[in-house]
Amino acid sequence: MKLCGETKPKKARRRTTTQMELLYVQSGDPGPDAASGDFSAPILPIAEAPESRGEEEPAGATAREKDLLPSPSGASSKLGSISRPNTGAEKRVPEPSPLTRRKMYEKAQLAADKSKSKDVKQGVINPFPSSKSNRISPLQCVHVAEGHTKAVLCVDSTDDLLFTGSKDRTCKVWNLVTGQEIMSLGGHPNNVVSVKYCSSLVFTVSTSYIKVWDIRDSAKCIRTLTSSGQVTPGDACAASTNRTVTIPAGENQINQIALNPTGTFLYASAGNAVRMWDLKRFISTGKLTGHVGPVMCLTVDQSGNGQDLIITGSKDHYIKMFDVSEGALGTVTPTFNFEPPHYDGIESLVIQGDSLFSGSRDNGIKKWDLSRKELLQQVPNAHRDWVCALGLVPGNPALLSGCRGGVLKLWHSDSLTPLGELKGHESPINGISTNSSHVFTAADDRTVKIWRARGMLDGQVADTPDATDDVGSN
Repeated sequence: MKLCGETKPKKARRRTTTQMELLYVQSGDPGPDAASGDFSAPILPIAEAPESRGEEEPAGATAREKDLLPSPSGASSKLGSISRPNTGAEKRVPEPSPLTRRKMYEKAQLAADKSKSKDVKQGVINPFPSSKSNRISPLQCVHVAEGHTKAVLCVDSTDDLLFTGSKDRTCKVWNLVTGQEIMSLGGHPNNVVSVKYCSSLVFTVSTSYIKVWDIRDSAKCIRTLTSSGQVTPGDACAASTNRTVTIPAGENQINQIALNPTGTFLYASAGNAVRMWDLKRFISTGKLTGHVGPVMCLTVDQSGNGQDLIITGSKDHYIKMFDVSEGALGTVTPTFNFEPPHYDGIESLVIQGDSLFSGSRDNGIKKWDLSRKELLQQVPNAHRDWVCALGLVPGNPALLSGCRGGVLKLWHSDSLTPLGELKGHESPINGISTNSSHVFTAADDRTVKIWRARGMLDGQVADTPDATDDVGSN
């Protein structure tokens, strides 16, 4: 019987373990009700917490100790839930300002660039591994020059020397006999887009400058020429060590240079014109004008009366011819305009006898008669991409073309009938050069491949035995 005001004592109920507690017990965590004061080690701020790999365990821990150790997941959940009072000993480190962070980043980048430049190894020409497809191809890759750290944009060659210009702002000089890099010509403001060699002088182009190097004793820049016709003794670009993409006021980007057969005149395409340089006196004598778009390429030959014959190709789709007599001064206008034009900009030109070959961004190749000044043949879709480079195969009646897709194609130089094709590089081909025995192709893959042609007669590949190759044989 229950009396008024009397309270009935409650029965003690057995406490059951909840699922949440079981979860903490399995993970070795003391659980959400554990006191925060039991931690013997101080909790680090998030920025100072050591990185864990999740699977790492303390070295030398027994199986029992492993069971008692808290898991990383448990620790992270606790860090998010535990609040602790700020103490006077702990001071929050202020975050650096955006300007400070930028300066720190630039300093780190500069240090990385310096260490990278120290680690750059000297270039070497290595033998290219032979394969069955390589052996039966009309062109055989026999060696590869490696040493540039960025895309190789231009190439020039003699029987003994190889010259390569790159996006890494250097021009390398290679010995084709020993297969070694001789020197690296640096200090260019930007990419080295064109290089030519003539009687101990090397001409390299970067932005609006042409650097003239005397390589007889050492890599010494003796003069700097500009697109506007100025001449500076020594290296005018030496003051700036960082990459410079801006063109100075009054100057233009120089796209390509070419020497006349005697090596006495240099022609440099800059903007819509071509500047003439007398190399005996190192002065600018005038300009070739007439294009309405940037002149992208040019080639120089000599006519029967000893005059320089300059052929220019432009982004305006046209090819023009200029006759420059010795001592010509001032503005020179074209003597002929080749018709019909290409459907896009001209990328490459090469002369063989009385024939001119042109490669274009319209993917086509044209053959022109220089004496009659008319179009002889054309291949509208010679490649599936821009025809970026043309060259003549030594000892064979063959034209070699390279495209932006890395494909090399051979054509009979008389009829433009195809002789074969191969994947020359896995990246765009930027330049082709030849000497008396080999073909050199420069590409974005940072290499220059050296090729030897098998005999090609009447449009067929002759089964002649391979000749002995001397490039880098020592």
